[in-house]
Amino acid sequence: MSRTRTAFVSLAFLLAACSPPAVGDLPAPEIYSATSTHVQPQPGSSTVISPATLAATPDPYTGLRVADLANREYGGGELLALQELNTNSAFTRYLISYPSDGLAVNGFIDIPAGPGPFPVVLLLHGYVERKGYQVEAYTARYAAEFASASYIVVHPNYRNYAPSDFGPNLFRVGYAIDVLNLIAIVKAQAGAPGSLETASAENIFLWGHSMGGGIAQRVLAVGAPINGALLYSSMSGDERQNFEHIRDVLSEGERGFEELAIPEEALLDISPAYFYSQIAAPVSIHHGDLDDIVPVQWSLDLCGQLSDLGKQVECFTYHNMPHTFYGDNDQLLIQRSLDFFARNTRLP
Repeated sequence: MSRTRTAFVSLAFLLAACSPPAVGDLPAPEIYSATSTHVQPQPGSSTVISPATLAATPDPYTGLRVADLANREYGGGELLALQELNTNSAFTRYLISYPSDGLAVNGFIDIPAGPGPFPVVLLLHGYVERKGYQVEAYTARYAAEFASASYIVVHPNYRNYAPSDFGPNLFRVGYAIDVLNLIAIVKAQAGAPGSLETASAENIFLWGHSMGGGIAQRVLAVGAPINGALLYSSMSGDERQNFEHIRDVLSEGERGFEELAIPEEALLDISPAYFYSQIAAPVSIHHGDLDDIVPVQWSLDLCGQLSDLGKQVECFTYHNMPHTFYGDNDQLLIQRSLDFFARNTRLP
């Protein structure tokens, strides 16, 4: 694909040659409501209801459904390196900005020393309180490990995390859109002069922790053209499960009510868990059995669901590990991540 700063990348176009029909090929249902003048016809009545008396009502969930996300375009614009943050013999880290649906999204990129082309890892952080958020979040140490192993690492803050712009984000779908736009931009810009000159357009991975794992599941269910996704202490793909847990446990009754108030039918259409059959990329699942933030059972269930669907999946449980690993098990996670990337990298 030739580079252009304004080109848009359609998921349907990217996947048509190598993937089964995406869920986005199915039209979203239209919702109608009767006007105040509507009269229900009685048996034997000659009353005819004209289509003009039926008015389409706005669907408040348009754009949130997995089908909606799979059937739209992504990309446009350019990922820009704004400022050097630090450098060493292995890689240089820059503050970045890229456009996502009219918003400026910031983050950082680690670019290894050397000519490349290097595979690209999109590192998706978990939930962090927005107040006082730093661009180099707790996940920066994982980025450094991957960059030192010759992977370009792009760490998006997502919308609503300063200094990124603010935008809609019900069910965290906005975060997934930011990642889908990033994937398209990396594919379009890789190999051309600029911040992604040494990137390989054919080798893009997701690595998501906690909330980032949930975002990765939505991106997978949409059918994004990636080589694989590693899920670390991941949230669920079932949004009812997620937001009941957020409401009752993680926020002590302060968050989650808006998401849980929507109709069940719409909730099923929004939840990635009901679209796992659309996943084409390999998945690697990692979770600690002492996680008191996200239940390890969610990852065990996901492992079983993907296995039953015949998906390419590997699953690891880490004994005595909490939500964020440490020590030898953390190093084991990093090594298994690198092994997963290496096995699924396409050689030139």
